[in-house]
Amino acid sequence: MATDLHWRAMFDLVYPEQQAGLAWWPVAVVILTLLVLNVVNNRVAPQTHYLLWSFGGSVGLLALGLLDGNTWTDMGLGWAYLLPGLAWGAVCIGGVTAVYLVGSAFKRTRAAFHDDRMSDLTGTRVMFQALVEVPFGTVLLEEIAFRAVLFSMLTRRCGLVWGVVISSVLFGLWHVLPSIGTHEQNPALGSVVGEGRRGNILAVALSVVTTTVAGVLFAGLRLVSGSVLAPMGLHWATNGLGYAFSWLLIRARDRRRAAHRRDVRARLDERRRQEREQGDERRRQERESGGVE
Repeated sequence: MATDLHWRAMFDLVYPEQQAGLAWWPVAVVILTLLVLNVVNNRVAPQTHYLLWSFGGSVGLLALGLLDGNTWTDMGLGWAYLLPGLAWGAVCIGGVTAVYLVGSAFKRTRAAFHDDRMSDLTGTRVMFQALVEVPFGTVLLEEIAFRAVLFSMLTRRCGLVWGVVISSVLFGLWHVLPSIGTHEQNPALGSVVGEGRRGNILAVALSVVTTTVAGVLFAGLRLVSGSVLAPMGLHWATNGLGYAFSWLLIRARDRRRAAHRRDVRARLDERRRQEREQGDERRRQERESGGVE
């Protein structure tokens, strides 16, 4: 019976019921809190405080959600949906890994992984970013904010469809600040949107659109699993594994370039050596012919 319940939980849509007469000011407070966190994390606080602000923001948002009357299950954090959430999350991580492996194997798609922000990082720093900063900073805050608290609050006020749409659009707008200048750091993106101010505007617009679509996908995972653990798994795999693959591919590219430079240098040195030997041989022959005369 318990097994049947878990299997049904894997595919039934789980979301809070719409309730009439709920005030909108708690939603406004959450959105204002997210706006402050976005500016602080991207423009004010030093990078070393990112985890602190993200974790503190997640706790504060959960408190606002509970004060608004949302239950843990409403926010995708109920114990009953822990296993489905973990299962869906694991499937997503495996799927993203497979896509990244295939994409990195071909030269044409490999360029999409190149992010110049990764080029100067050490292996330890990349591991910290992928295994600590992304899951406990970026993913925790964004999934708690947009798939747990905001999704539940909006769905209870205006229904499932609008709950998904509004929370996803807000998720897209959340990425305006961090996407500024990304066209200069990712050659593949830069080749699509161009350079200068126009390229920057297009890069930001493209980021908002793609993350809005991603928000719908994340919300879908939260609905079918009943847990924010499912979108957390996909979100971490997309970002965390993306950083790791980018770093590994840049390192491999740099090693290939270094090996090519060494090979070119070796060929030039060999050519100079041969030219010196030929010159020495000509001079020797000239001396010998002069001595004979």
